[in-house]
Amino acid sequence: MAVLRRYTPEEARATLLRRVPIDEREVPRALLESLAQTFGEPVTPDQAVARILADVRRRGDAALHDWTERLDHVRLPMFRVPDAQVQAALEALPADLRASLTLAAERIRAFHAREPVTSWLTQDLGGTLGMLIRPLERVGIYIPGGRAPLPSTVLMTAIPARVAGVDRVIMVTPPRPETRYGDTWPAHPAILAAAALARVDEVYLVGGAQAIAALAYGTESIPQVDKIVGPGNLFVTLAKKQVFGRVGIDGLAGPTETLILADETANPAWVAADLLAQAEHDPLAAAILLTPSESLLDAVDAALAAQIPQRARRAIIEAALAGRSGAVLTRDLDEALALANAYAAEHVALAVADPWSLVPRLRHAGCVFVGEHSYEVLGDYLAGPNHVLPTDGTARFASALSVWDFVKRMGLVALDPATARELGPHAARLADTEALDAHAAAARIREAGAVQQRA
Repeated sequence: MAVLRRYTPEEARATLLRRVPIDEREVPRALLESLAQTFGEPVTPDQAVARILADVRRRGDAALHDWTERLDHVRLPMFRVPDAQVQAALEALPADLRASLTLAAERIRAFHAREPVTSWLTQDLGGTLGMLIRPLERVGIYIPGGRAPLPSTVLMTAIPARVAGVDRVIMVTPPRPETRYGDTWPAHPAILAAAALARVDEVYLVGGAQAIAALAYGTESIPQVDKIVGPGNLFVTLAKKQVFGRVGIDGLAGPTETLILADETANPAWVAADLLAQAEHDPLAAAILLTPSESLLDAVDAALAAQIPQRARRAIIEAALAGRSGAVLTRDLDEALALANAYAAEHVALAVADPWSLVPRLRHAGCVFVGEHSYEVLGDYLAGPNHVLPTDGTARFASALSVWDFVKRMGLVALDPATARELGPHAARLADTEALDAHAAAARIREAGAVQQRA
């Protein structure tokens, strides 16, 4: 029996590659039962999040303490991790791990420093026009604390903010259940060490929807921010969706996904390893192979069967492979590419003989991995580009997290008098068309004044 379920292109379009919006997905019965137990009555995830947000907005720290105790099963004496403890986590790291994190930080910083984020002015349109780039003042980064610690996400979110010139970077992350100040690390030490490396200003132990509420509205302990970035679970995503408008957000993160386009020249063991690396994230992760080569499919399947028993997170992998993952046998690479563009995956890997020939025609992807030596795991950690990427097909219109996410753009208008006189009648005419009489008058009053001066 094949490890990866196989699809024809037609079957894949109707099932495997069909996108379902977050608010239309079926909620598992076990989750609904858990919510009913927590809230004392049946509620949907959206309703649960709305209640948590409203409670934190109304009661501040008191609500944060209560929800952290109910959901994370720990009562914290305070939310903020002392700065000395954050720095101590970095100093206590094993030397080899510290070297790897430091190298990752250097490469991520170097890549984002090359992003062209600069103000500009022109005097070619009459007077001076331009765009002023200003960094955000306060940014909140959310770092998940679920199945695995993610120090790489600390680097990927905080470093671009620092490169952009953000004044204050605030990190929230769920407490570990065994948290006790003074006798153990309150969060995973690698997460705290990464926060020190990335020059995060403040670290707070709070997770879930309540953390998003604290960042969006502010509490006695946690300051309100201008924008919230970073991935999270369903409740974090729904909370970001509900607070958008009060604060900015980077996007709505769904389960992670990798799509590999491969031909008969691909190394099946490497393709299998890359699929498993994606699948171990989450039972809902999508690991998808598109190929015109049936022999490659057979070889990848055999490699998967050999590698899966060796993986520590085998149960998660098997759930992911049985769920949103699969293999599609296409007529040729052109059809595979068309399916890839329609799916708009978070990660697209090109494991083909001539990967660069496909790059110009790949329209939609969060990040593209060109050739088998540029594998997705390197992108996760230290290749350079950001690993906070659009999921759920939003790569059709959204982009990777970047320095641009941490700045705002302000237009600048400083017209000279001659240009203003030239444009005024046109502005008045357009205002008339829109039935905005005061707009038109504001333009014509200047023209009248100019005529009197000339007289």
